[in-house]
Amino acid sequence: MSNEVIIKNAVKRYGDFTALHDVSLNIEQGEFFTLLGPSGCGKTTLLRMIAGFNSIEGGEFYFGDNLINDVPAHKRDIGMVFQNYAIFPHLTVEENVAYGLKARKTPKAEIDARVKEALELVQIAPLAKRKPSELSGGQQHRVALARAFVIEPSVLLMDEPLSNLDAKLRVQMRSIIKKLQRRLGITTIYVTHDQEEALAISDRIAVMNLGEVKQIGTPREIYAKPENPFVAGFIGVSNFLNCEVTANDGKTAKVSIKGELDIDVPVRRSYIGKAQLSARPEQLFFSKTGMPGTVLFSTFLGDFIEYEVELDDKQMLIINEYTKDTTTVHEVGEKVHISFDATRISLYDDAEEVLSK
Repeated sequence: MSNEVIIKNAVKRYGDFTALHDVSLNIEQGEFFTLLGPSGCGKTTLLRMIAGFNSIEGGEFYFGDNLINDVPAHKRDIGMVFQNYAIFPHLTVEENVAYGLKARKTPKAEIDARVKEALELVQIAPLAKRKPSELSGGQQHRVALARAFVIEPSVLLMDEPLSNLDAKLRVQMRSIIKKLQRRLGITTIYVTHDQEEALAISDRIAVMNLGEVKQIGTPREIYAKPENPFVAGFIGVSNFLNCEVTANDGKTAKVSIKGELDIDVPVRRSYIGKAQLSARPEQLFFSKTGMPGTVLFSTFLGDFIEYEVELDDKQMLIINEYTKDTTTVHEVGEKVHISFDATRISLYDDAEEVLSK
């Protein structure tokens, strides 16, 4: 039976180095939850603490109501898919998938039925008698998946499972993983550094950096409303500009951008002073008035054109203009003006705390 996973104030140290700083998470039963961040941010460290492979220097880890801090890894009722798959080269596909069930002393008739069902779910039943050396990377990945979920674990842990696959196969496999997880309803914690993968596959995401959780939210929330400049810069493409909040009644802030453009931004609190805004390429648009610049480069990408625009102070902006919304193509060297969708941009104070709603 699937469990919720609760982590309270987790700390991990390696000597004098603190890899995780007071991390708390509440992962719901049956949820697909992703730990996302750059290399060295602590995401795999946290996953290994959940699995029981790393010691816990501080905090409490629960599966449902059960504190698991001192529970050995082999008794935590987890399934695990590693980056390198870790399937046994001397066993056939069906023997690999059956391994965990045999270790649990499951009756043979039940093992046979569950292995057959698992192989059919990941669509490799015809390969049951083959050895791993006879399989492609994608097929080996499916074996690792089947072996992990066939034991019906309380929690499924996945550590960068698609990083060894080519781009096309990664897209195929992430779709298979998500559909399989939804069908089985297993609480799943997934580690990746790939932002697109995280956005495509997750119910919720925890964005991590330097051992801290910077934001937790749905993919849409993380992308559309980043809580700090790190998240805004790490997820997708963002344009950052220094600005100043010149007036603020706690609901709307008047923001001056480089002294060239004033916009009214919906805000959640009062603040006046130096600030920074981030805007996605689709949150900028060409206008008759606004910030002056010059088109340096354009790339036609089918449903939109990506423009690189240099402002008069030499700062570069990336703007996406969707072909369904315009028949105009801006030429390289063309003088243009840029404005912002003030209701969608993100605004941060000088402490990098979010101001915008």
